[in-house]
Order: sequence, then C-alpha cells, then structure tokens
Amino acid sequence: MISPIRLPPAKSKAPNDSNQQELAGTMASPSPQRKKLRILLIPFFATSHIGPFTDLAFHLAAARRGVVEATVAVTPANVPVVRSALARRRGHAAVEVATYAFPPVDGLPPGVENHSAARAADAWRIDAAAFDERLMRPGQESLIRDRLPDAVVSDVHFFWNADVAAGLGVPCIMFHAIGAFAMLAIFNLLGAPAAEAAGGGVVALPGLSGPDIRVPVTELPELVRSQRPDGRATGARVSSAHKRCFGLVVNTFFDLEDRYCDMYVRYGYVKRAYFVGPLSLPPPPQLAAGDDGSRCIDWLDRKPARSVVYLCFGSLTHVSEPQLRELALGLEASGMPFLWVVRSEAWAPPEGWKERVGDRGMLVTGWAPQRAILAHPAVGAFVTHCGWNSVLETVVAGVPVLTWPMVFEQFITERFVTEVLEIGERLWPEGAGVRSTRSEEHELIPGEAVARAVARFMEPGGAGDAARSRVNELSAKALAAMAEGGSSHCDLRRLIDDLIEERTAGAGTTPLLLV
Repeated sequence: MISPIRLPPAKSKAPNDSNQQELAGTMASPSPQRKKLRILLIPFFATSHIGPFTDLAFHLAAARRGVVEATVAVTPANVPVVRSALARRRGHAAVEVATYAFPPVDGLPPGVENHSAARAADAWRIDAAAFDERLMRPGQESLIRDRLPDAVVSDVHFFWNADVAAGLGVPCIMFHAIGAFAMLAIFNLLGAPAAEAAGGGVVALPGLSGPDIRVPVTELPELVRSQRPDGRATGARVSSAHKRCFGLVVNTFFDLEDRYCDMYVRYGYVKRAYFVGPLSLPPPPQLAAGDDGSRCIDWLDRKPARSVVYLCFGSLTHVSEPQLRELALGLEASGMPFLWVVRSEAWAPPEGWKERVGDRGMLVTGWAPQRAILAHPAVGAFVTHCGWNSVLETVVAGVPVLTWPMVFEQFITERFVTEVLEIGERLWPEGAGVRSTRSEEHELIPGEAVARAVARFMEPGGAGDAARSRVNELSAKALAAMAEGGSSHCDLRRLIDDLIEERTAGAGTTPLLLV
C-alpha cells in the first residue's frame, strides 16, 4: 500500500509575505504531553538528497508506528520527488509533506528548484543558493517556527537550522546523504591549508585510518579545492553546527565503514552518531507491467547470468555530447551486452549505431529502475559515477563496479570503493588523462579506453570476479544491518528513543521563540 501524503490548500498570507507555505496535515499545538514524536526533515534541492531523506522519514515512521510522525519539507517543485520516493514503498507508515517557498535566484527560471531540472550551465546556482543563509533561512525558519516539531533533521547545506532549532528549544540532527569516509575527508581537508597551494599536485587525505590515499587537486570538491575566504567561512560554520547539534545521522551501515563511523564521536566531530543505512531497503515493489521498468527487466531476462554491463551516472551529472559519443562507440567495440541510461532525451547516438549494436545493447533515456536492474542476475558490472546512493545500491545487490566519477565528492568516494572496499576498479586508468570536478578541465575519455576497460573487467576469472566476491560479502552485511536487531535497525530505534528522552527531559521548559 502506498503511504498517503496529505497536501491541503496553502494557508492564506499577506501578498508581501515571501514565506508562503503549504503545510501537510493539521498543525498540533505545542504541548509536552502530546504522544507523537513529530520530526521535520529538510533536504537539499537534489533528487539524490530528497530520496534518502524521504526514505529516512519512512523508516522513522515505520519503526515506531503511531509514535513517530515524520514530515519532509521541500519547495513546491520538489513535491513530486517526494511522492515518487514514497510510491516505491510498501506498507502504510504515514509520511507528510510541508512546503516552503524557493526564493528568486538570478539566472534560474521560476519552477527550477532541483539540480536535475537545471541546465548544466546553471546547476551551480542551485548550490550557491542552498548555502546562502540570507536567501534560504527565512522560509525554513518560518516553517520550523510554525510547526514547532520535536526535532529537526537538516541537510548539511542548511547549517543555520542548528541555531533555529536551538532557539526554539528543539534538537537538531544533521543528516549526511554521503558516506562517512567521504564526509570525514572533506571535514579534514577544510581544516588543512588551501588545496590550490599544492600547485596542481596531489593531496593526501588527512586524518583517516587505513590505506594512504592521495587525490589530485583537480579531483577535489570545489569547496575544498579553492577554499576562498567565503568558502572557508562556510566550512567552519558547517563544522561548528555539527558539533553543536544533538547528533548526526548517516546513510551507511557500520560494517561498511566501521573504522570511519567510530571516528565521528571519538574525535569530537559530533556529540552522537547514528548509522541507519542502507535506507533504500527494503526493495521497491515489483514493477508494473508495461512501464519502462518492465521493458528493462524483460530485456535482461533474455541475457545470460552476469553478462550485462549496466551504466548510469545519476541525477546530478551532466555528460557532454562528445563524451556520450565516445562512450557509445566504446560500448559497441567492447562486444559486451550493456544497458545504458542516458539522462538527455535529446541526444542521439552515432548514425547506424543502434543497427550495429542490435539487441546486444539497450539505451534508456530519462528514468530507469536502478535497484531492480542491479538486482537482476544478468547484470555483471555497474559503471557508476560513485554517487553514494548508487554505491549503497550496488553493495546491496552484490554487483562490482567500474568507477567514473565526475563531480563533488565522487572522486573521494571512488577511492573508498576501489582502495578501501576493493569492490571495483577505475575505468579511466591513473595517469591516462586529467579528471576534474570542473567540467572544462575533464579530458575526453576515448571510446577505445572504454572498450578495453569493460572487456577486461568482464573476463571470467579476472578483476570483476574478485571484486564480486568481496561485494557479495558486503551485500549480506547490508541486509543484516537493516534486519530486525541489525546495527542500522538498532541505531534507528536508538535515535527515536533518544529524541523521546530529550523531549521528556525538556517537558517542563518553555521554548524561547526567536524574534
């Protein structure tokens, strides 16, 4: 049964009020005697963040049915993303939706409120707006004050919500939609000298146990790489907010990142930490016949076990047309069956390519059911951008990877996947060309390199098989973590219990409202 979303008409406000809201459900008056623990979750403006936040809301409500009331707060254009995430869920744990206005942003047309909806050239404007306290705090603060929840779960971009929640007398929890390894690396790099001072060289990831990992400056996130004064100030405020918050929730599981999970509290990054992933579990319902998902599965059903290479670069990444062409030619030359998801519905492969490839390859534009595809026995490898959601999904499915990172923290996550977990290999060999988080610096990966890497990884008895053995072990641990009594299941319940205890402890106090 699909979880209901209640979206009544927006409340009437004065014409000059920029914080118009559409609230879900009836707002309860603040009272320490109320039974339900009301949690408000506020994700960043990207599908790759809204999805895990919605999954967390679902798990919180399902873990203590009738006790927890979870609400996901998004801007109006992102409501369909929440609906889509909830539609994949079984059960009837109620998750509500609240909305707040997305402020006008120079260069962004009205209604463009998500990374996936922005043009490649404008995606940076979403990031810049998200970190702009002047733009974003008023709408979020108004919503929090109106609803007065028992706890706020905030994305790391919105560091000011730690102050808003503290002023209202409610705990704030930061939620990381990326893994513990990558986030700790970013925290540590922000505290180090500016990376650009390395003169285009290589930086060792500081303060992390395990193998010595080095990353070229070109592959570091922009916030870390340039460390302009405004960026350094933002990094300091994000770090301070983590330390002052009630705690941290991470979409990971302890057995995947044990040595890094331990570091959060041990070294004082946060007061408390809860590792509750993979939040995408349990699997989505079986796909309905006749949709694009069923077409993918029907095609996979006709392929031998572990023979298909699946390629998808997530909802944030924009791949240039010249690179798409080289990738198409490389897949053709590899001789391997492949299922390739391309975000652009306007792009067309080289002339005659579809005829030459025939039924050996399947090209999907737009959306594809990634979890169902990865779970199919015909899939033998996953070419991934190393987005954290995709990493967790391939771990759950037990599918090894060829890595092709492009933006943000993906190059750091790649090191975790290939050098720490050893569940895959780089597709573009080290030293073969420049890779960069800045698209203008990223060199074109030729089709010949794609064909060579894919064919070699899929050879029987080769690197792909060795990586598959390791990822299968992690798959079993992921399922165990989310099962009754598993580490993630217990951390989820511990989070709820700690928040209830915190509410009870503060029941005799009156929150100080900000003015």
